[in-house]
Amino acid sequence: MSDIKSLGYIKIQTDDMDRWRTFAFDVLGFAEGSGPEPGALYLRMDERTARIVVVPGDSDRVVDVGWEVRDHAALARVRRSVEAAGVAVKVLSVEEADARRAEEVIAFQDPSGTSVEVFHGPVLDHSPVVTPHGDRFVTGAQGLGHVVLPVTDPEATFGFYTEVLGFLPRGAFRLPTPPEVGPMRIRFLGVNQRHHSLALMPVPAGKDPGLIHIMVEVDTLDAVGRALDRVTREGYSVSSTLGRHTNDKMVSFYVRAPGGWDIEYGTDGMAVDERYYTAEEITADSYWGHDWSGSEPLGVMS
Repeated sequence: MSDIKSLGYIKIQTDDMDRWRTFAFDVLGFAEGSGPEPGALYLRMDERTARIVVVPGDSDRVVDVGWEVRDHAALARVRRSVEAAGVAVKVLSVEEADARRAEEVIAFQDPSGTSVEVFHGPVLDHSPVVTPHGDRFVTGAQGLGHVVLPVTDPEATFGFYTEVLGFLPRGAFRLPTPPEVGPMRIRFLGVNQRHHSLALMPVPAGKDPGLIHIMVEVDTLDAVGRALDRVTREGYSVSSTLGRHTNDKMVSFYVRAPGGWDIEYGTDGMAVDERYYTAEEITADSYWGHDWSGSEPLGVMS
């Protein structure tokens, strides 16, 4: 198993902070967290001060994807593995780590250009997590949720996460491609009982926002339904209708975030028992639902 235990945090940049504030707190129901950056939004889901950080900027893009390890020794092992693969690693200063509410942080880029951070020692906020609509997020040992990244070099990126960082392959979905192109697959990767904490989606060229979607999980189907009602009522674009996925069994819908990528909002995801799991190739994304016919084109694909 990888030294990486879970998806810890994600930092994104947007040029529409007002819309993001309404979207995050009033519509999706994150609790308000805390942090040092003036003007930033800190989206709290549990005892972490923030799982998602939204900062102002002149464009919409993913800034950092943060992965958690157990302790200093685990962080040192990850650093040695990444450097042995010929990838430059930056050790963040104490001040930079403090800004991320962590004890130690290292940073590097994956082969497709995503800024990756690995950390240990998250600072906890022990005050009650008060979400606007009373919903509870599923995190704990499974982390924030999952992130789907666009990758311009699928094989190198898959190899980096599995061979260098130790992620476990948790199946694939083959994309329809012309024979001359050859087979291309969305790859799903796990580090804990959540079916996948990371998925890699091949794209022809890298561009902002550098993100396909983020999945967050809540503890009841009613919470998903109420969120879907709020999304519709407030006029946000439903990218995909309610449905159940074939691989992680999640019942979810997708909504277009202000930055031109999606948030999957779901419940009832499966817990993988790694002792018995074998990686599979799914031939349908969902058992039912998840109709994408009304979706706007993803910013990364346009």
